Order: sequence, then structure tokens, then C-alpha cells
Amino acid sequence: MEDIKTRADLELIMDRFYTSILKNPEINHFFDDVVKVGLEKHLPVIVDFWEQMILKTGNYKSNVFEIHRKINERLPFNKNHFSIWLDNLNRTIDFHFKGNNAEKMKTSALSIATIMQLKLDKRN
Repeated sequence: MEDIKTRADLELIMDRFYTSILKNPEINHFFDDVVKVGLEKHLPVIVDFWEQMILKTGNYKSNVFEIHRKINERLPFNKNHFSIWLDNLNRTIDFHFKGNNAEKMKTSALSIATIMQLKLDKRN
């Protein structure tokens, strides 16, 4: 099994991850707006984010926290939601890749989930 090396690798992860997460009744309602926008428009933005985080070559310009803060105002996140998100992402990464970048992506996801949860909890 190879490591994450390209944007195409990240596209594969995000495609499989969203396929999985949209089927999960405990958190799929958070992605209703994504479905309305269309995955074909949303996935490139998410891949930009991860490409910047992992490969240092992305073109992500948005504020990931601000986006989630707005969602949290309408539908508050809880600890279980973050756990499901993280577990699904980690399983997707582990199924397809192994190596430093795969571990970096999982560690980054854990950090993001932890910080986001702490910040959003203060607002709830």
C-alpha cells in the first residue's frame, strides 16, 4: 500500500469518505447543504483544503472554522458527531493508504476535530 502523494489520492479519499458519511443517519443531516450544492462542487474545495494541509500545494482560501460555526448555529455539533466524522475519515484513509502523509492526514484531522469541538462548545 502506498502513501498519499497526489491530489488524485486526496480526491479518492474524499470521494469514498463522503460516500460513507452521507449514508450515516447520525450525521448525514449536516451535509444537506453539501448535497444541495452538489458534491461535484463541494469536493474540489475540500480537496483543496487537504492538499494544502498535507501536500502543501493546495489553493484553499476559505475559513474552515467559520463555515462550521455557521452550521453549528443551525444544527449544533456534539462529541459523537466529531467521533463519527473522524472514525469514518480514518477508516477511509487506512483502507487506501499507508505512510507518513496518511498518518499526517489522520493526525491533522484529529487536531482539527478537537480544536473545532472546543471552540464550538464555547459557543453553545
